[in-house]
Amino acid sequence: FTQLFKWVNNCKYLNSQSNCSPDWETKVLEYFKEKLKDNEAASWVPSLNDVPVHYLKANSLVKFRCFIQDMFDPEFYMGVYETVDPSSKSKVLRSGKYKDVAECGHQVDLNTKNAVTLERQTFYCVPIPGESPWVKEISFSYSCSNPARVVPSTSYAPCRHKRSYEEDEDMETQPHKQKEQLADIHGSGDPKRLETEAPSSLSNAASGCSSPLDLNFPLPGEKGPACLVKVYEEWELFKVNDILEVYGILSVDPVLSVISEDKDSSLVDPMDCTESVEEQRVHCPPASLVPRLHMLYAHRLQHNNPLLPPALMVNGYRALGELLGYLTHVLLGDALAAEYLILHLISTVYARRDVLPLGKFTLNLSGCPHNSTYTEQLYRVIQQLIPSSFRLGMSLHNMNNLRLVPRKDYTANRLLSGVLQLAPNTSLFLDETQLEQGQLDSTGVRNITALGNLISWQKVDYDFNYHQMEFPCNINVLIASEGKSLLPCDCHVRLQPQLAPPNLEQYISTIQVSLSPSLLNKFRIYLSLLRTLDYSISEEVTKAVEDDFVEMRKDDPQSISAEDLHRLLVVARLLSLSVGHTTLSRDRWMRAKHLETLRTNRTEQQKCVNGNEP
Repeated sequence: FTQLFKWVNNCKYLNSQSNCSPDWETKVLEYFKEKLKDNEAASWVPSLNDVPVHYLKANSLVKFRCFIQDMFDPEFYMGVYETVDPSSKSKVLRSGKYKDVAECGHQVDLNTKNAVTLERQTFYCVPIPGESPWVKEISFSYSCSNPARVVPSTSYAPCRHKRSYEEDEDMETQPHKQKEQLADIHGSGDPKRLETEAPSSLSNAASGCSSPLDLNFPLPGEKGPACLVKVYEEWELFKVNDILEVYGILSVDPVLSVISEDKDSSLVDPMDCTESVEEQRVHCPPASLVPRLHMLYAHRLQHNNPLLPPALMVNGYRALGELLGYLTHVLLGDALAAEYLILHLISTVYARRDVLPLGKFTLNLSGCPHNSTYTEQLYRVIQQLIPSSFRLGMSLHNMNNLRLVPRKDYTANRLLSGVLQLAPNTSLFLDETQLEQGQLDSTGVRNITALGNLISWQKVDYDFNYHQMEFPCNINVLIASEGKSLLPCDCHVRLQPQLAPPNLEQYISTIQVSLSPSLLNKFRIYLSLLRTLDYSISEEVTKAVEDDFVEMRKDDPQSISAEDLHRLLVVARLLSLSVGHTTLSRDRWMRAKHLETLRTNRTEQQKCVNGNEP
């Protein structure tokens, strides 16, 4: 790939001299796309998720698994510019594509008629919010397992001296030399995972300031690289909150850091003077902290489970039985709650009918102990099973102080992230056991309203000050509460523990330790894979369901409503998918009715015990 990119740069020059095919660029991009579809070839490309940017070589091919947090306004750049040799006065046309800074070996003629101004789009991308640690670890191990993988260069630093072409060739053909350099950095000969952030001394020196840059991550406590992705074609195919795998050319030119800090520099385009200081700081941060990635190829990810691509299918019945047994132990012996939890974990919004999202299955698991760490332990179990998740404690302080809904900052001309700006299929664990007495202020009321809209309509209304903009989403919401939740839900299950371990934390920890890594990965594949399956109902089964519904209402019309029928159909769909079936059978329909009867009977029993439990 490195050799190809060098050839691309040469071809840009030749094309400007009319000695190269005019469609060279299309051919190169097609070559990249075809090669990168091969998993083995893609594994050779170093990832910004795994390797700190200061260990990567500038202008090299890298990849980034990311989340589109914001889209900036389109920008103009010099697609073709002309340089002049001061001594010979000879002129050469050069391409400005896939670059941030013009080649300054010669003077740039800004008045030439041969210059061409083009347009590109900029995405502000961050790591996938709430991505589970096991996803990061497995992705990193995959990237390191290929013996042909190119080891990142350690030669980059803000004041880097250029190596000769021969030295570059030597380092590329002898990666063991780079491994030795990496070992020196870590102080041992054993390869270790590189730290994910630049050393503070390097960061501060590069940025020229001591105050940290706000990387605008949606979730608090998140770490990892942020990146400005430059998109040259078909940017309308992508949207905010998409998750992508981007392959592109890394740009970390120190000049970009100079521009970001020196607002009066002659390097700054006069047209940029219309931008505020805040906008310049956000849109042109130091490249050492927020590198630029010039997109060659990208594809939208349907999931971020690194175990799924090589797997075709797992035995649905066997995986379901094993997972059901595991979660039954986690839920203190409650098999019914465990089965509904599995249905919740494989649910996803598969379509929308008008404003109604189809497929969502928000679960309220009530009866959770109030004064214990059980909900935190339960979340950790779920986090080990699914690729992306976040636990939101619904304390009075969080509700009154957290920004859940993203808001447009017109001064900096960017979208300020919020906790509810999440990637599709993220699991949001709402911990209502942290509720306490107190008064919700205006922020708290807005946050509760936003959570209700998310659950009911799978949408978040982003705040653009003068108006709200609706962003559809696909977020699995699980509510853990002591009594029935104050928020709406699609299904309410009251937890009925059959066990009373003296030490809950030790009990859950023992269950997790007893689970083998191979079985844990089997559960992860199972849960992610079932979300991708198509599903249908035959005309024959549809007619049988309609007849059954009429029969159920015959004796008591109030016994089942249209809402109850809708929930029954959702449960039947998820039960079918849970065993790998893509169509509804009579057996699965009867199983759904049986489960719902058990659940509603439990709820009725609880009403008799506790009158304020609906």
